[in-house]
Amino acid sequence: MDSEIAKLNQKIQQDALFIQELRKEMAKVVVGQEDLVNSLLVGLIANGHVLVEGLPGLAKTLTVKTLASAISASFQRIQFTPDLLPADITGTLIYSPKDATFSVRKGPIFANIILADEINRAPAKVQAALLEGMQERQVTIADSTYKLPDLFMVLATQNPIEQEGTYPLPEAQVDRFMLKVNITYPTKQEEAKVLELMARQTTPSAGKAVTMEQVLKARQTADLIYVDDKIKNYVLDLVIATREPAKHGLEKIKPWISYGASPRATIFMIQAAKAYAFINGRGYVTPEDIKAVGFDVMRHRVLLTYEAEAESIGPEDILKSVFEAVEVP
Repeated sequence: MDSEIAKLNQKIQQDALFIQELRKEMAKVVVGQEDLVNSLLVGLIANGHVLVEGLPGLAKTLTVKTLASAISASFQRIQFTPDLLPADITGTLIYSPKDATFSVRKGPIFANIILADEINRAPAKVQAALLEGMQERQVTIADSTYKLPDLFMVLATQNPIEQEGTYPLPEAQVDRFMLKVNITYPTKQEEAKVLELMARQTTPSAGKAVTMEQVLKARQTADLIYVDDKIKNYVLDLVIATREPAKHGLEKIKPWISYGASPRATIFMIQAAKAYAFINGRGYVTPEDIKAVGFDVMRHRVLLTYEAEAESIGPEDILKSVFEAVEVP
């Protein structure tokens, strides 16, 4: 087993060389936000969608656009608004009077990387149209179904403070996002660098550093990363502790949890941990990898009660208690 992992380590270190190039290109434009960049890379390698939440002006859209521009892949930005229609995302049938026939005009969802900007500003029908693409990797237009590209990733942003004119995302759709990342203000030193880079007419841009083939190959390699049974049991204990906190000595948080994390949390935590190990050049998953991705995987899957909201208890508080209580292998 040790020799196999050693060989896998060598392969991963070779296949992951592009990660450094990708980071270097993104660093030309994005200052700080290391957690966000790491989470986007994990989502890219783990083939998962990422929801980014943060206050206006924290470079959410800029970071996503920079990642897309550094990859030789098609990119579409969709600005979600209350008057957006499903056909504006998926596409529609166009009638040709000359031939008396209908032809399919595919929508922006058929790109490799989708930026769903201010995703919570669109109504339920639009969310449902996006949901099929996110989960099934396909889109239905009229009576035909069309497969989305092999490299397909939805990176969505939302603003937590402006609730007027917004539509809360359905729980079913939120659960399809592998990761939810909360970002905060930069430090004074980081903001000074932002000022130096951006307070001018000509702003920096990232060049193409990665091909789609490299990303798809990296996904195949990351899938081979070894996960010990003890790590799997650790993940199961963490997820089940959000559903049955009393069994893990967490009676205190039981009144605050309406619903615990879904089985997708278990699946996505292992996939995200493998991707995290990959971008760090390792052929095996450690408990530290689980801790590194655990909050992003579960913070949007633990639903709180009104009592928790009344006491200003957030998902972060619940998960902190869970990670402290569950024994690390």
